[in-house]
Amino acid sequence: GEPLAETAEQIGAVEAAAKAAGRTEAPRIQVAFRPIIAPTEELAWEKAHRTVGAIRQRREEGLVRQPRRSSRGNPENTGSQRLLAIAEAGERYDRALWTPTAAATGGAGNSNALVGTPETVAQALLDYYDLGVDILSARGYDLLDDAIDFGRYVIPIVREEVAKRDAERVARGALAGVNG
Repeated sequence: GEPLAETAEQIGAVEAAAKAAGRTEAPRIQVAFRPIIAPTEELAWEKAHRTVGAIRQRREEGLVRQPRRSSRGNPENTGSQRLLAIAEAGERYDRALWTPTAAATGGAGNSNALVGTPETVAQALLDYYDLGVDILSARGYDLLDDAIDFGRYVIPIVREEVAKRDAERVARGALAGVNG
């Protein structure tokens, strides 16, 4: 997961490359996040800071898997390099994107977090959906409890809003066909 502006640029680049390669359909776009949710914004941010503290401690103890490094010490893969560059540029982006988790893991995996209440995190996911992302992947830091909370509180909001947006798109398309 990257900030919305960078995600939009990446989507544009992928779609242009697909078109240049002769694809008639745009490829599906996926983003991945680590949601950190709690009943209030304050509690979510407290949880986020505890989470990054735990990651840093585990990293100091050698328990966090690091991306493979080049001879200069940088991660070899572009995704990790991008996550670290975004984290160096700022901690918070858009509605809920938080990068210290990516910095703490050295850019490993889908390590940027979406932090907030279930409603805030759901709306942040919908911001990406509105950009053209059609696969939203999420995996919490506390795997079981985060999966339960995400499934119970975030997914229903996202499903309902996606259904509304899709119905509105279909209606606009049908209206355009009638008026066209």
